[in-house]
Amino acid sequence: MTAATAPAPVRVHAEPSLLGGAARDLATMTRRSLLRMLRNPSMTVLLVSTPVVLLLVFVYVFGGAFGAGVASGVRPGAAGRAAYLDYITPAVLVLTAASIAQSTAISVAMDMKGGIVTRLRTTPVASVAVLGGHVVAAVVQTLLAAAAVLGVAVLMGFRPGADAAGWLGLVGFFALFGLMLTWLSVAMGAAARSVESASNTPMILLLLIFLGSGFVPVDTMPTPVRVFAEHQPFTPVIETVRGLLSGSPVPATTAWTAVAWCIGLAVLGWLWARSAYRRPRV
Repeated sequence: MTAATAPAPVRVHAEPSLLGGAARDLATMTRRSLLRMLRNPSMTVLLVSTPVVLLLVFVYVFGGAFGAGVASGVRPGAAGRAAYLDYITPAVLVLTAASIAQSTAISVAMDMKGGIVTRLRTTPVASVAVLGGHVVAAVVQTLLAAAAVLGVAVLMGFRPGADAAGWLGLVGFFALFGLMLTWLSVAMGAAARSVESASNTPMILLLLIFLGSGFVPVDTMPTPVRVFAEHQPFTPVIETVRGLLSGSPVPATTAWTAVAWCIGLAVLGWLWARSAYRRPRV
């Protein structure tokens, strides 16, 4: 066959995969959420300062008395404050993550009510990326805010006992916990009828922290409250964070219960968020 009659080479243009396109969309929406956080630093400062103020108040106002109740052989006063600082720091870190979740719900509600979601539905942007961007950015913000609050606790005298493996486990578990809270808050924001209601619904997450083992031992509570505190999601989460931070062994039942709660509620939040996102807007 001569060169003149030889068939022309066929050029195959590879179409981008659906997975690759969704990943790019997710990166774009995550960058948008992170830029919003950077351009509104006052919100981040408020979210971090609130747990810090609570930490200062509980330790320096109530800690001298409360410390004697959370550690045996500790007298009220300076020793009590030091003991209570060790006890309360994990709860304040969990409270910090819940505060970020409240902010995420508001941001999602603003997008849902502001018309940007309606416009994105008319474009080839992957639907998972629209809400997923909020999720990834919120988890990053949660880890950074928790690190800042932990730094304040260290300045106050808190001394973690975790080794390298414990720190890795703590970061991984806290990321999972932040993922669970974020999907729930994204669902609350997507389902909210107004931005105002989106700011109020996540308050239940903050309330559950106080109705757990975060600030006082559950065995000091009345029986009905104690039973609820022992079986709600935040108590095993707080106890797992407390054990990882202190370097003490975490009971396997407590750790696996906390992980199960995080995975189960994250899936529930994802399903709820997806349903709310797809629901027609009036």
